[in-house]
Amino acid sequence: MKIASRLVAWQRKHGRHGLPWQNTRDPYRVWLSEIMLQQTQVTAVLDYYQRFLSKFPTVKALAQAPADQVMAQWAGLGYYARARNLHACAKQVMDTWNGKFPPDAAGLATLPGIGPSTAAAIAAFCYGERAAILDGNVKRVLARLCAIEGDPTSRPVELKLWSLARDLVPTARACALDPDLMSSYTQGLMDLGATVCTRGRPNCEACPIKKDCLALLQGRCDELPWPRARKVLPERSTAMLVAYRTGHVLLMQRPTTGIWGGLWSLPECAPDLAPAKACQQLGLALNTADTLAEFVHVFTHYRLTIRPHLVNIKPDHAAHSGGAVRPITEGEWVPLNRLHERGLPAPVRKLLDGLLAARLLA
Repeated sequence: MKIASRLVAWQRKHGRHGLPWQNTRDPYRVWLSEIMLQQTQVTAVLDYYQRFLSKFPTVKALAQAPADQVMAQWAGLGYYARARNLHACAKQVMDTWNGKFPPDAAGLATLPGIGPSTAAAIAAFCYGERAAILDGNVKRVLARLCAIEGDPTSRPVELKLWSLARDLVPTARACALDPDLMSSYTQGLMDLGATVCTRGRPNCEACPIKKDCLALLQGRCDELPWPRARKVLPERSTAMLVAYRTGHVLLMQRPTTGIWGGLWSLPECAPDLAPAKACQQLGLALNTADTLAEFVHVFTHYRLTIRPHLVNIKPDHAAHSGGAVRPITEGEWVPLNRLHERGLPAPVRKLLDGLLAARLLA
C-alpha cells in the first residue's frame, strides 16, 4: 500500500500550516510543542506554548530556570510529569549534548520524557529523518486504514500498528528527491487524524487515502478503532484548608512525585476532620471557619471529591517580620497578589480565583 504521495499532496494543500511551532527546524521549539501536545488538544496548548517560549526562549534558559518557575508556567496544562521531564531533558541536553539536541531519533529517545513516537516526530520535522510516528491520532488513522481490530493501546495491537506505520513511511529515494517530504508526511498524518479521520463523524469524503481505507469500504468507521476498555474510576476524597490572613494564603509544596508533583497547593486533611482540629494539627490559631461547597476533580485514574474550608487565621500566626510573612510548619504564606507566580493545580487555581472574585479573600 502506497499512500505517502497522496497524503503529502493533501497536507501541502489542505493541512495546517499556521501553528506557532511549524515552519521551523529548531529542535527546541519542535520538542516543546510535541511534549505539550501529548494527551492535550492544540487549542489548549497554543497560549501555553507562547508564554513558555517567552519565559524560556532557549533550552539553556529552561535548563537554568528554577523548578518552581517551570512548574508555574506549566500549571493548568495537566500531566505534570511532562513538565518535570521537560526540565530534566533540558538539563541533560546542556550537560550531555553541549546544548544541542541529539541529531537523530535514536539519540532523542534517550532523553527524559521522549518516547519513540515523539523522537520520530522531532527527527522528521527537524532533520528529515525517515522515522515512523504513532501517536493517538495516527493509531486511529491506521486502525481504520487496515481495519485492525482490538484495543489500540494493548501491546499486540500496538505492535501491529507500529509495523504498519514503518511500512508506510516514504522511501529513501523519495526523501532524497524532496528534503521536506518527511516533514509534510508526518504533519499530514497528524492533520488527517486531527481534522478528518476524527473519533466521531469522520469526514471520509475529504480523506486523501479513502480509496485504500478498509474501514470505509467495509462500513466500519464508527466501529474502528475499538474503544479502550473502560474502567470504573475509584472515588477518593479530601478536605483543603484555604487558610488566609492579612492578604496572604497558606500554600504547601507537594512532593516532586505523584499527583500535582512539585506544584503548590492548599493544606489537606481528612474530609471528616473539623476545620478547628485541622488548624490545630498545622499549628494555626483559628479565628473563623466556613465550609464551602464541595466539588469533584477527575484524574486519569480516579475521581477526587474536594471539600474546601475557608479558615481565617489569628494575626499572631500571620505576622509580618522583616517584610516577609512567617511560614507555618512546612507551608508558606503567599501574598494574594503574587499567586500567579506559583504553579498551582487547576482546581486549586479555580477555587482561589473564585474566592478572590467573590471578595472572600482579602
